[in-house]
Amino acid sequence: MTTVTLLAVASLFALACVVLAMLLCTLRLLIGPSAQDRVLALDTLWMCIMLLALMLGIRYGSQIYFEAALIIALLGFVSTIALAKFLMRGEVIE
Repeated sequence: MTTVTLLAVASLFALACVVLAMLLCTLRLLIGPSAQDRVLALDTLWMCIMLLALMLGIRYGSQIYFEAALIIALLGFVSTIALAKFLMRGEVIE
């Protein structure tokens, strides 16, 4: 098995694992017993989407995927903070 083949197989396995994690996070987001569980599932889903963009960038060798992953990470962080603040205080902007 050559290095190129091994890298192709490993990237496909990693993509499959990330997609499976996204499906499980979506399931937790839909049937979460509490709002905190749903916020945590949404935060993990953002992270999985960022990892998916990074894996596609590695697989296809394109810089645009890495920039998209950076934007997704920033938006995910800000939205998680906003949702956590809303759950704690009932309002986002004071």
